[in-house]
Amino acid sequence: MLKQDNKIPLYVQLKESIRGSILNGQLKYGDQIPTELELSEEYKISRITVRKAILELVEEGYLVKKQGKGTFVNKQKIERKIEHFLSFSDACKANGLKASSKVIKKEIIQPSIKDKERLQLEDDDAVLLIQRVRYADESAIMLENNYFSYKTFHSLLNEDLNGSVYKILEEKLNIKPSHSGELTLEIVRANEEEVNLLNTATGEPLFYMECTVFDQNERPVHVGKQYIMGDSYKFNLK
Repeated sequence: MLKQDNKIPLYVQLKESIRGSILNGQLKYGDQIPTELELSEEYKISRITVRKAILELVEEGYLVKKQGKGTFVNKQKIERKIEHFLSFSDACKANGLKASSKVIKKEIIQPSIKDKERLQLEDDDAVLLIQRVRYADESAIMLENNYFSYKTFHSLLNEDLNGSVYKILEEKLNIKPSHSGELTLEIVRANEEEVNLLNTATGEPLFYMECTVFDQNERPVHVGKQYIMGDSYKFNLK
């Protein structure tokens, strides 16, 4: 129950109570929370106080309002620093989520001029495209397109890539992806491919992130071109 004589405002107490229930798993993604009236009666506070707590939780991304249906627990966002190199698996782990993958494509293709330069490919080399859908707690978060030198990384064709590719590279090839070069980030709209693979709606906003990842010896490992669900990721600029 809320403490009427506490110096902490009642709306903050209610907000922290609901937020705590979300963080400890008592309230899960998709759960509907009680109405303003129900919360008002349960905690013996005004609806204005309840409304203020709910609005702040909506603004912070913990809750989402659905017109005519009610207020629901929102999908937890994966938070990472934009300039900091961090694999998807590590980002999920840092946010208390379980990462998993589904391989969509393993293809040998000809590189674009730009990718050839970024990967420092020889003229007779090709590109190995590995496309995966990445999941956090079974929710599709990212369509990952990674482009590798076929000559260097052709053995990945025979590996189980449903787990961490970086772990395979380190354990079997002694290659440790350690940092990214120039990284670009923009907002795009989901097309038919992303709609089908990420189970989203046509035109839904996605982060499109592109970068080149290097190993411990400053050699390019892969070019990444990732489409990330806009409602599931939060980038910190500091």
